[in-house]
Amino acid sequence: MELTRKQLLAGGAAALALAGCGSKQRPARAAVAYGLDPALRHFDAFLFSAHPEPVRDAIERHRRGLDAGAATYLHEHQAELERAVASEAAKYLGVGASELAFTDSTTMGLGLVYRGLLGPGDEVLTTEHDHYATHEALRLSGAIVRKVRLYDDPATATADGMLGALREAITPRTKVVALTWVHSGTGVKVPVERLDVAPTVVVDGVHALAAVEPRLAGDVFVAGTHKWLSGPRGTGLIWTGDWRAIAATIPSFDPSSDPGPRFTPGGWHSFEHRWALAEAFAHHPADAPRQITALATQLKDGLAKLPHVRLITPRDPAVSAGIVCFEVDGMDAETVVSRLLEHRIRASVTPYAQQYARLGTSLHVDAADVDAAIETISTFS
Repeated sequence: MELTRKQLLAGGAAALALAGCGSKQRPARAAVAYGLDPALRHFDAFLFSAHPEPVRDAIERHRRGLDAGAATYLHEHQAELERAVASEAAKYLGVGASELAFTDSTTMGLGLVYRGLLGPGDEVLTTEHDHYATHEALRLSGAIVRKVRLYDDPATATADGMLGALREAITPRTKVVALTWVHSGTGVKVPVERLDVAPTVVVDGVHALAAVEPRLAGDVFVAGTHKWLSGPRGTGLIWTGDWRAIAATIPSFDPSSDPGPRFTPGGWHSFEHRWALAEAFAHHPADAPRQITALATQLKDGLAKLPHVRLITPRDPAVSAGIVCFEVDGMDAETVVSRLLEHRIRASVTPYAQQYARLGTSLHVDAADVDAAIETISTFS
């Protein structure tokens, strides 16, 4: 039975099950722990994660409590629950709980940090490869923005080459260096943990948090916690060891005198999701970065053997993480992703000017999923 791309996208798992009624069903493996459809291989789940059972249960528990009487539940539990979130996050990251502020996303965190750290006349260095959220937050700050190119071909990017380009571009006027640790458009990992320079280094770590070691880098670290960590959707954090240079933009409702809580935006938000972040940190596997790297290496090694495939992401784990981008001869990225979906493999297209097919080796997939993806792509000739 043949299905069109429109039918596949509209019908989802039901259409796929119908199409594959005569084929061998894949056993439920990694996807099941996250409540994902076990009939699919979820290489796109890192984008906006499904929740593992402890996180789902915590969200539901807090939702029921709020529904039964929000004012009472807040009064009786808010302080202890927010302390628990800060404590578990601090334990995971190896920092002080008082140094952490909590947000709804990476974009919110970047906006708060750059607006509070920079002003008109300040010079900030970023890269040509950084995300729109960084470039736009820097523009809105009124600072003088300079951009440096770290590599011409992402596949051949090297740690020394990227670090050298950054160091050469820093001037005595540079106040801040704004970097993304792992580039979502190419899979390149910038070795920010090795960048020891005078300006304040701010790191967008959304595709590094829970996917690479070390767990932190830079002087200021900003990340959403709903990607590789599999935290509640709509959650994020900011860490710095020195908040004195960053002015708050949104008033805090936290009565604490600690700097992180004082920087956490006040107002009503999705409390049940914020509070369930404690479970995400507490239950995330300690060896997740090793698993993610091993699966990415397996995937890149397999794709590199296919003559009709060009890897965009570097094969060296020192300059890559869990995102693997590639091209297939004679196909645009949308077609590659559509063809993969026909084989029950969910992938994504990099949503930028330069589009690539993209697979993420998050904890939602396993080695058998990787083998299946390689085997399927091998037929795309």
